[in-house]
Amino acid sequence: MARIAIGGFLHETHCFVPMRTDYDYYARGGEFPPLARRGEIIERTQGGSFGMSGFLDTIDPSHELVPLIWGHAGAGGYITDDCFERVVGELVGMLSQAMPVDAVYLDLHGAMCSETFPDAEGEVLRRVRACIGPDVPLVISLDYHVNLTQQMVDAIDGVAIYLTYPHIDRQHTGSRSARILMRVLEEGIPQGKALRRIPFLLPLNFQCTLIEPTKAVIEASVAGEGGDILNLCYAAGFPPSDLAECGPAVVCHARTQEAADRAADKLEAMVLEREAEFAEPLMTPDEAVTKAMELAQTASAPIVIADTQDNPGAGGTCDTTGMLAALVRHDAQGAAMCVMWDPDAARAATEAGVGATVTLDLGGKHAIPGDKPFHGTFEVAALSDGRFTTTGRSIPGRRIDIGPAAVLKIGGVSVVTTSKRMQAYDQDIFKHIGIEPTEQKILVLKSTCHFRADFDPIAAATLVAVAPGAHIVDPREYPYRHLRPGVRLLPLGPAFVLTTA
Repeated sequence: MARIAIGGFLHETHCFVPMRTDYDYYARGGEFPPLARRGEIIERTQGGSFGMSGFLDTIDPSHELVPLIWGHAGAGGYITDDCFERVVGELVGMLSQAMPVDAVYLDLHGAMCSETFPDAEGEVLRRVRACIGPDVPLVISLDYHVNLTQQMVDAIDGVAIYLTYPHIDRQHTGSRSARILMRVLEEGIPQGKALRRIPFLLPLNFQCTLIEPTKAVIEASVAGEGGDILNLCYAAGFPPSDLAECGPAVVCHARTQEAADRAADKLEAMVLEREAEFAEPLMTPDEAVTKAMELAQTASAPIVIADTQDNPGAGGTCDTTGMLAALVRHDAQGAAMCVMWDPDAARAATEAGVGATVTLDLGGKHAIPGDKPFHGTFEVAALSDGRFTTTGRSIPGRRIDIGPAAVLKIGGVSVVTTSKRMQAYDQDIFKHIGIEPTEQKILVLKSTCHFRADFDPIAAATLVAVAPGAHIVDPREYPYRHLRPGVRLLPLGPAFVLTTA
């Protein structure tokens, strides 16, 4: 029996949005459970759709688990120093008090940046390793969008990274981490580790694992594990995080250094050979709406439009109005849009009541270039307390609380307006407030890829629109300060040159 400390601190940081992610955002919860300590970790994650959930399901029950602290927040701006130091300080402090332990498992994201530490997970792992010493196994699980760094890899003895985008294997990834950790406990710490950095950035739209070329890369990573190879993982990276080692990478842990290098080199070569294949058509809001209206005339299922640059799952503000304006401008009928984050509008609708009309400036509250509030008179078509449980493939079984919500209708367009940000992961965000997605002609979703798990099966076609938003699709537009010079900003694109003001 081993004594295993467990915990986690997850955030996907978009370094080019104005808001900051503070401690209170973790403490109060919403889309994710509130910050959990000790036994609360098991209570709030067991049976859920998190890496920690799968770890708990899989780890041999004969082992003694020592829960520390676990927190998960939605994507957003830099983690404040206050938040980082409070959570990490508590994590390491609790770990110190729990010593001695035989192993540590951490549920992390991999694209966290704090105000002081661009490589925030690297700093977390450095502190944990300093606490436990070099001989205690440390295994982690990571999101597919991790920006793998040398500091992270140096600190760990094994890792599992999501295999899917849309992410439908969070629990499975935690289960893989548990199996890796049990193998390390049985066989000893692996002697070989290899990190290979891919020399170009991949916009999120080009990272979907349901299609080529990424589908084959993921399949090759899975096939490459076993025998001497403890783990062989591909990470697509998260371009909106500003750090030197941003971008795709391959990591391998193996019994020998030779085996690790051989496996990592082979997978790296496969990615490089396919550089030109990473692409997806992008449309303006007007192009997307007119095309959707055209397709809807003969389609027997909804046409989906991804409002990709306002994806809150990638740090978007979740309140830009470019797609709404285009829908109204073209008099789209049977259109439903979500999620529009505007607590003031949700409150005004709640106070007015169903059937009332409200005149207000909806969304556009964050000074995004090219965006502004949408002024209009809306009918309050439905109200909700914002509490529901998801049932889709992306985040099944998650208990959601996005606060008071309303359906605001203008012309033929219904807008799901909420008090908290949330990506349009699955159909329940519509259904919980009385909108049946399959009965709509057009669905506009503030998401990049996660929606595909639940909406692609009901869609006649899916279009990707580029309206003004904080999650810029094209990395060439980001004002990087820390990115390493020479990395290509797109597949086959220009090399990054660091400029100083």
